This record gives sequence, C-alpha cells and structure tokens, in this order.
Amino acid sequence: MNKTSGEKNREVHSSDALKIPLAKEGYPFMLIALVITLLVFWVTRSWILGGVFFALFVFVVAFFRDPKRVIPSDPGAIVSPADGLVIIVDKVFDSRFTGTETMKISIFMNLFNVHVNRVPATGKVLKVIYNPGKFFSANLDKASLENEQNAVVAEGPDGQVFVFNQIAGLVARRIVCRLKAGMDIRKGKRFGLIRFGSRLDVYLPVETRITVKKGDKVSAGSSILGYWS
Repeated sequence: MNKTSGEKNREVHSSDALKIPLAKEGYPFMLIALVITLLVFWVTRSWILGGVFFALFVFVVAFFRDPKRVIPSDPGAIVSPADGLVIIVDKVFDSRFTGTETMKISIFMNLFNVHVNRVPATGKVLKVIYNPGKFFSANLDKASLENEQNAVVAEGPDGQVFVFNQIAGLVARRIVCRLKAGMDIRKGKRFGLIRFGSRLDVYLPVETRITVKKGDKVSAGSSILGYWS
C-alpha cells in the first residue's frame, strides 16, 4: 500500500525527534565512558556497579548534547552565547580587551547545562586571545581575571566592538574555540564549548540596551541579552 506524502512527512518528523544532537568534541569522552561501563560489567558481573557506570555514561552523553535553537531574526538583537544563569550585569571599565567602559554580562554554566557556545552577534573577528590560568570556581568574581580563558574580540555590523570570553571553571579543563582573527561570524552559530562546568562573559558597548538581569536563566542562541542602540 502506497503511503501518502503526509504520512511520509510524519515519519520523517518522528525519526528526527528520536535523534539526539551531540557535539563532536564529546565523542571520545562518550566512547571512553561506554568502554569503561562494559569492562566494569564484564569483570564484575554486577548489575549495581555496572548501573553506576552506565549512569556516568548517560551523564557524559547528556553533557555533550547540542540541541537546535531558534535564532531571533531581529538584526539588532544580541543573543546569549551560553546556557546558564546570569550572575553579573554591570557597567565596568574593560582594561583588557576594549580599553573602554562596557556593559558586562556573566553567564554561569553548571554541569547540567548545555555547554555548546554560540556567537552572540553577527560581525567579524578582530582577534582571539587565549590565556592559560588557574581553575577557581567559575561563579567567583576572580574567575574572570585568573582562570584559563579564551576571549574573542569582534566588530559588529556598525563598527561596535564586543567581546565574548570563555572561562574555564573548577572542573572544566578544556576550552574549545573554532574562531580565528579575520573570520566572519553569524549570530547564533556554534563556535565552541567548554568541557564540564564553566562561565562565559560578554562585554558590550555601554549604549547597548540590555534586556536581561541578574538571576535570569538564558539559552545559547535563542535568549536575547539586549539590542544594539
């Protein structure tokens, strides 16, 4: 019996719904966790111990999930580069990247947040600055200055200079950033991740109209932080 186009479309949508998008950087960790789980069960023959390691494998898979996001179409909208909790919204003097007063927004990612990072605004990468450092808890103020971090300094559509800075946390030990100086970037596109708990700071021009506040929960690529003035 031939299927109608509507039935075929429903099948496709159902198939897509079963797929779990995963960040490719997580494949080695998922494979290691799966192999350890199988070895533990094979050696111990214990469902309890095997179950513990299987739960660890599930956690690793969940950590590297990479769900699709609906990107706001408004060209003036600036989106969150990370999932997590807004812990700082403040006007500060940025002496490290722009040399000007900026609006700083800090987003803390716990172990259960999606850790794939997305570009906050369309523009061009001016430079990428990597600094090795310490591993204080990412929710502490000194993490912005002393932890391992990777800052992307970019120029917006009308010459606005903005920065998004990946900061490693207490558990995170590896920052992944695929951007390089001279690259064109598009709002909402994936550009990297931080493994196992971290923070992301955004520096925007002081005239930016900020629409988030401390305590807000945001999603990378879809939550709006503010608008170019």
